Amino acid sequence: MIKMVVFDMAGTTVDENNVVYKTLQKVINEAGHNFSLAQVLAAGACKEKLQAIKNIIALEISEPDDATADKIYNLFVDELAKAYDSFEIKPQPGAEETFQLLKDKNILVVLNTGYNEKTAVNILEKLQWETGKQIDGLITASDVKNNRPNPDMIVLAMQRFGIENGSEVVKVGDSIIDIEEGKNAGCSLSIGITTGAHSYEQLATAAPDHIIHHLQELLPLI
Repeated sequence: MIKMVVFDMAGTTVDENNVVYKTLQKVINEAGHNFSLAQVLAAGACKEKLQAIKNIIALEISEPDDATADKIYNLFVDELAKAYDSFEIKPQPGAEETFQLLKDKNILVVLNTGYNEKTAVNILEKLQWETGKQIDGLITASDVKNNRPNPDMIVLAMQRFGIENGSEVVKVGDSIIDIEEGKNAGCSLSIGITTGAHSYEQLATAAPDHIIHHLQELLPLI
């Protein structure tokens, strides 16, 4: 019996018009590079952002300097917070309806994200989503030691709601790293969705249990 669904945020439940990678491109290029958005996405999509920065810079420099990458990362965090204040953010189609349908079935709705808590809370405020209303919980990278693909965020969500077995949890996300996270947490289902960072073909390489194209396709699967 499924007791909880853990959803990724950007690209899965939140439509933020690629603001993360546009911001990443901006701060890296301001540090003296000239990468296209396509290059940034190819090298950095769905990776922990400090590692993404290193991977992107490595397209030009074989061994990027850690101190430089750290500096760019800190600028990225600051710029992303500003970007979320100015960019339009809206729910992915069907997100709020899917949340309510799950809650009607007494299934917990939890969001998790590789963003820090400040950024994630800012997104929720712009969407007017509240814990205890549209969602039951929020777990961010600020809450755990190890980010995706480690299972720490899902494990913490399970602990908070007294769920002992991953077989009672479903993970939904738009990237390979989401699927890996779900598998590492022992989730009953790890489901990819094509509304974000990775295509159907890319998601398929992670061997998800299902790939969907719209959030409301989730309900018949659980």
